[in-house]
Amino acid sequence: MERNPSEQEIIDLFRDPVRKEEGFRLLMRQVQQRLYNIVYRITGSHADTDDVLQETLIKVYMHAGRFNGNSSFFTWIYRIAVNESLNFLKKRKRFVSQDLKGGEIWFTEKNNNEDGLSGSEIQNLLQKAIIKLPEKQRLVFNLRYFEEMNYREMSAMLNTSEGALKASFHHAVRKIEQQLFKN
Repeated sequence: MERNPSEQEIIDLFRDPVRKEEGFRLLMRQVQQRLYNIVYRITGSHADTDDVLQETLIKVYMHAGRFNGNSSFFTWIYRIAVNESLNFLKKRKRFVSQDLKGGEIWFTEKNNNEDGLSGSEIQNLLQKAIIKLPEKQRLVFNLRYFEEMNYREMSAMLNTSEGALKASFHHAVRKIEQQLFKN
């Protein structure tokens, strides 16, 4: 079984012009699926995700040699992905639809499925509640809940204080609960 190279090993490969492509391939093996998930949760479309992910990967490839080490390399990459996603949405001027894999578990645990809702009905309710969130709350909720990212990582990625992120997440959860449990 092949071991995953460390972040520093990947950075070193990127900085070596002869081995840059090798570094890129190793990086993609480690982060491509997670990047895809982050971008998809923001764009809500597989086709749009492919476009944004391609732009993200081009930027990472072109600028990885300039990475300055103020955050982890992976946080830097996720920041690029989030920024590209948000820029894409601003250009498109449309709302985000969410993929809610796992969302039905959260709702079912809170609701105990008292109303006998099906999984797809629960997904639809949660999707509608998430879509209604302001952009920043939606982003923080998705990163925290679905990607299980800690506040320190989000703070570095989004250049926002941990306190502000915690408040955004708290407000997002409250708004989702209000939408899900209103009569």
